[in-house]
Amino acid sequence: MKNSLTSQQRDFARLVRKAIYANPFTRKRHLANCALTGLAPSTDPDSALDRAIEQVQAMVRRLEREGKTTLPPKNHEERQNVVDILLFDLFHHYPPRLDSHITEQARTGKSLELTCGPSLYTSLARHGFTRKERCRYIGLFFQMRRAFFFIRNSLVGDAPCMEELRARLWNMVFTHDIAIYEQHLLGRLEDFSTLLLGETGTGKGVAAAAIGRSGFIPYNEQTNRFAVSFSQAFVAINLCQFPESLLESELFGHTRGAFTGAVADHQGIFARASRHGAVFLDEIGEINEQIQVKLLRILQERTFTPVGSHVSSRFAGRLIAATNRNLGALMKEGSFRQDFYFRIATVPVTLPPLRQRIRENQEELSQLVRFLVKKIAGREAEEELTELIEHQLCRQGGQQYAWPGNVRELEQAVRRIILNGTWQPEKREEKKDGIEQIATLNAPPTMAELAALYCRALLKEHRTIQAVARLTGLDRRTVKKYIDRTDA
Repeated sequence: MKNSLTSQQRDFARLVRKAIYANPFTRKRHLANCALTGLAPSTDPDSALDRAIEQVQAMVRRLEREGKTTLPPKNHEERQNVVDILLFDLFHHYPPRLDSHITEQARTGKSLELTCGPSLYTSLARHGFTRKERCRYIGLFFQMRRAFFFIRNSLVGDAPCMEELRARLWNMVFTHDIAIYEQHLLGRLEDFSTLLLGETGTGKGVAAAAIGRSGFIPYNEQTNRFAVSFSQAFVAINLCQFPESLLESELFGHTRGAFTGAVADHQGIFARASRHGAVFLDEIGEINEQIQVKLLRILQERTFTPVGSHVSSRFAGRLIAATNRNLGALMKEGSFRQDFYFRIATVPVTLPPLRQRIRENQEELSQLVRFLVKKIAGREAEEELTELIEHQLCRQGGQQYAWPGNVRELEQAVRRIILNGTWQPEKREEKKDGIEQIATLNAPPTMAELAALYCRALLKEHRTIQAVARLTGLDRRTVKKYIDRTDA
């Protein structure tokens, strides 16, 4: 072929390809940039990336002088090499403008015009990309930048467990290899449900939003807009927020007259969801078996039926769920279906508790405080308030404190210090377990007294009779009878 790449240029293209498709939150990506630039692995990652961008830009200028930046015909052995070099170069021209669009788009539910869209579209056309390819790559560029933006900016911290978390969340969006995703799964990850696990306050909702707002959304060059706004493509519901009698309607909708008070048709969350987005179900461990069965149907058949209707509707989005409960224990006791668990947990992702993060990295608390100050009071107050808050946390042993409420508790501590200038760690009341309570009795308890003590201890921790019934395997009336006993 005329103007074929030299062997040196082909080798360079192969290195570029490794850098393009490596997870940006892993060391593999950094090593790929180092291999591309010839820099030592000890080089600062940002410096290595900047150098890689410079070298690819220099290669593009060289190829332009040699007349090699027009794409060869499809299926030609050189085409992919040229594509990789051009895409790397073009993508890294646009991050600031894409970030600006993400920030602006997050403030509104409407899909805004992409100001850099025409320029990027024209650049792709100049190199010989087809119309379909141009729209596809603009959509992919925006998706990659969105995922990086939300994962990096909302899940801060340099502890190894957080670095691993960010890498895993990226894989939830693009798989472990973006080349596979781009060729075979672009916009087709709806069948890959995600289960987020972790203690209360670890940021499961933030992680869910990072995934749910990062799906592929098609670009229309005629309107210079994406099909939907990513800010509307992610919808969330806390399953504990609604009583059981209303939860089914909130999830699947209902028809007029389906039950007393149903004066009009109502769209549930699955009907309102976008096919380019995701539904987030928080507290998935709290729902009854009937709802589990209906959710299982959505996962397996992608259909659901509103309450009072016989007409099935289709759900084309992605499902993300979260819980702080031990689902393994719930499955053993029979209150959480195994088939539902294995269908919803394509890859379970556990968010680390704050005490682990601080144990792995002593600067973690400081980084989080700075992040929270900017979130609460803005960048202008960052330096002054961060110093004040860190001083107070240090005085009260914040580095050694267990932070049982995790990042959510830390955020409240930051607010208290801003308001009052001080903060005291929560003094958690030690619970007396069943054995300690029994030890205070004057005589050995009967089985009925023992059951009553046990049920009361569970009620204190789990708050509802239904939860106690589920944990003990007793029916609700029996549990209530034991709790109401006056002789225990």
